[in-house]
Amino acid sequence: MINDGVPLPPTVYPLAKGRVWAMLAGALLFVAAGMGFLVAHSSVKMTVAGALAVPFFGLCAVIIGQRLLRNRPELVLDDAGIDHERLGRVGWDEIAAVQIREQRVRNASQRFIELVLHDPDAYLARAPKLVRRTASMNARLGFGPALMTTNTLPVPPETILDAMRRHRPGLAVQR
Repeated sequence: MINDGVPLPPTVYPLAKGRVWAMLAGALLFVAAGMGFLVAHSSVKMTVAGALAVPFFGLCAVIIGQRLLRNRPELVLDDAGIDHERLGRVGWDEIAAVQIREQRVRNASQRFIELVLHDPDAYLARAPKLVRRTASMNARLGFGPALMTTNTLPVPPETILDAMRRHRPGLAVQR
């Protein structure tokens, strides 16, 4: 938004490196556990679990490691829209509303900021490959394609929404 003829400077949120290092350590622990299952051969179930865990969590560790090495902001908000590490660039004119969503699994929960888009198909046509691949799974869970996880951001999602409203006054926030 322009205040007195002066545009707001971008709001930049770096990667929450401490949290991401912890995620990397967790992925590596699961790789080690999977390797242990493979070596032990104590049962068919453990062997299968190890055979699935090693490549999956190994890939997770590689992706997390790449994010740590890239050293670029996780999220940048400016007067034109947002630029998110995973979602790419989304203009304010594409966003109908934003909301904080929560996914609960047993005793744990994960909070997201969902960008409710006017035309999700147009966004998906140019979205990064990972977003396109996870869109159908998100839809089955009741989410749109543009979800920002908050565990890699250094501030709570409410702070992000406040900054979004500073850059785009009148932005609809769904509860």
